[in-house]
Amino acid sequence: MAKTRTSPAGRRRHSAGFTLVELLVVLLILGLMTAVAAPHIGGSLPRLETRTAAREVAAVLREARGVAIRDNREVVVLVDLDARRVGVPRGRRPVTLPAGLDLRLLTATVELAGRGSGRIRFYPDGTSSGGRVTLAGPGQVYDIRVDWLTGRVAVDG
Repeated sequence: MAKTRTSPAGRRRHSAGFTLVELLVVLLILGLMTAVAAPHIGGSLPRLETRTAAREVAAVLREARGVAIRDNREVVVLVDLDARRVGVPRGRRPVTLPAGLDLRLLTATVELAGRGSGRIRFYPDGTSSGGRVTLAGPGQVYDIRVDWLTGRVAVDG
């Protein structure tokens, strides 16, 4: 008959650690959780992309207004619908929108620069020609509004 070793207190000693079965169960649970969570994370990326693009377009418009006031000169923001770009000519690098987004522009008739582009103009006193840039992505629409009287840029969406 084999003897069981006991500790000085009279209790059985167990080795520290986990059994292979316990580790496999934990890995199985983690795999199931990942499989359930992955579609939810992947589905939110296009919405995040749309929101980020809207914020970048708003930043370009706000920066243009600030430069117009600071430098006491007109600053024009060109919205190129065909190339999917929004920026200040000869300014910093324009924002190029991802392919999945729909870009629309509402501006004054005199600010239309052809079929596929238009402008929003900011004046030295902070006012603007006004307008609205709309970005539409999967399940989301953002309107970036430029108030003509104050030049204020606001994002709705």
